[in-house]
Amino acid sequence: MKAIVYHDREDVRYHSDFPEPQIVRPDDVKIKVHYCGICGSDLKEYLDGPIFFSKKGTNNEVSNLPYPQCMGHEISGEVYEVGSEVDNLQIGDKVVVEVTGTCFDRYRFPESPNFNKPKCGSCLEGHYNACAYLGLTGLGFTNGGCSEYLVTAASKAIKFQEDIIPMDVAAVIQPIAVSWHAVRVSHFQEGQSALILGGGPIGLTTIFALKGNKAGKIVVSEPALARRQLAEKLGVTVFDPTGKSVDECVEELRKLSPNGYGFNHSYDCSGVPATFQTSLRALNIRGTATNVAVWAHKSVPYFPMEATWAEKIITGSICFVKDDFIDVVNALHEGTIPVDEVKLLITSKIHLEDGVEKGFLELIHHKEKHIKILFSPKEEYRVKK
Repeated sequence: MKAIVYHDREDVRYHSDFPEPQIVRPDDVKIKVHYCGICGSDLKEYLDGPIFFSKKGTNNEVSNLPYPQCMGHEISGEVYEVGSEVDNLQIGDKVVVEVTGTCFDRYRFPESPNFNKPKCGSCLEGHYNACAYLGLTGLGFTNGGCSEYLVTAASKAIKFQEDIIPMDVAAVIQPIAVSWHAVRVSHFQEGQSALILGGGPIGLTTIFALKGNKAGKIVVSEPALARRQLAEKLGVTVFDPTGKSVDECVEELRKLSPNGYGFNHSYDCSGVPATFQTSLRALNIRGTATNVAVWAHKSVPYFPMEATWAEKIITGSICFVKDDFIDVVNALHEGTIPVDEVKLLITSKIHLEDGVEKGFLELIHHKEKHIKILFSPKEEYRVKK
């Protein structure tokens, strides 16, 4: 089958004859992929990996699968085949895929030497999104959705109504679920105000997560003009931090908050020292700063009394759980997340065979032109040569 395959750092290739996955377990479901988005995590894997992928010569801790593997974890498709014990899905159902690979998935790989290994501390508490061995479908755990077909557990497939949520929009549900999880773990309450630091893909999907949770005023701080303009189209207030110190940004952002004293919540989707400082200092009393960005392994200055004096909370959010996908699908069905607005995030659709040059390399060298590029095996996206 057609697929985009990870071989190693800076070695991602298009295959026209990658082995097609087959159902082997009674709870398996085979999905015909319609669209798969490319994520910042995919780009980091290309540039700096292996990160989620195991080191060369070793297998995934949970699945025991080696690579090369198909990439892609922002997936929409339809059920193509079901295992003998699957009773919640039918052939033709339209689905998105919850893509975590954790201790809870060990049961599916009895051939693994780690099959009977005890659950990690996070999974024992039920918080599998923070599993010590976390991998993703298409990112180290199993073959992903930059392909014609994939096989996963039926429990990981979430149905949606295609007459309400088009297939291309459905591929954006996964990154919205990342943001939805962040909003949920921050204990956001209806009507509260929020500041988003960074207007990239996750910053923009955080707008949708906040809308779905009936936020009050939302402000996005982003230096890139094109991304500010897109955020404005989504109906939020924008702020340009270019050329301003952290002190200046904090002062001006507080003035944009509903009471002029700061926001109830901030979400750092950028992950640099200036946004960390701003995310904390631009809060009102008892505000919550949630880090959503993946940081480099570098420390940043932190003055604890900034939190103590105003009883602020600093927390973080990683990945998602199935309930986040379900909530996002429901919000799209109900219209609290507008489908037409989500469409604005999709800047390009390309055929799998062009995925390396017009996907990975395009985003690496021209990321300012794009928010979300979708790959598809559909012939309509093949460039005639």
